[in-house]
Amino acid sequence: MYEKHPPHGGRRQHVAEWLISKRMMDHALRAIRARARLERGYDIPYLAGYSVDGSIIFIDRHMPKSFVYRKRRIPTDRFLIVHEAVEKALIQLLGLHYLHAHQIALHAEQAAVRAEEIEWHDYDDFMQDYIKAIGDERLTRVPDNLDLTPYRDFHDAATLRRMRATMVPGPAVPKRGG
Repeated sequence: MYEKHPPHGGRRQHVAEWLISKRMMDHALRAIRARARLERGYDIPYLAGYSVDGSIIFIDRHMPKSFVYRKRRIPTDRFLIVHEAVEKALIQLLGLHYLHAHQIALHAEQAAVRAEEIEWHDYDDFMQDYIKAIGDERLTRVPDNLDLTPYRDFHDAATLRRMRATMVPGPAVPKRGG
């Protein structure tokens, strides 16, 4: 299917409806943020995760909020939010195994990165550095409402033990409507 968009010159052209654009990714991010709150005050192995009910997306408290790419400061939370929301939805709504949901979510994250005109390789290099650094950190503050499905499905027993030993009360679930 195609959607018609007039270019700057006013002439109409056909653009593939599924083509990823910054405008579409911004819209998707707003929809996700309307349903899930961001929390950055905890230790989250593998950089990010989500609450059991999916209403909170956690990003590790040590993860920088941005990086510099070609002299531009790029906020990184938006890409992690897209990844975590897609992953949680696929697990929760469709019953996918974490590893399958993660692969699909990774493609959604890549699309969000590319929509910002950022080379995936550069973004991924930055993230890999933090995955290693945060993975090596001593856990002291893991929220007790963090969904442990990814760690169980990945058979990461050592990380699960470290996480359980340092769990603290997680943030309250946001109230809906009112």
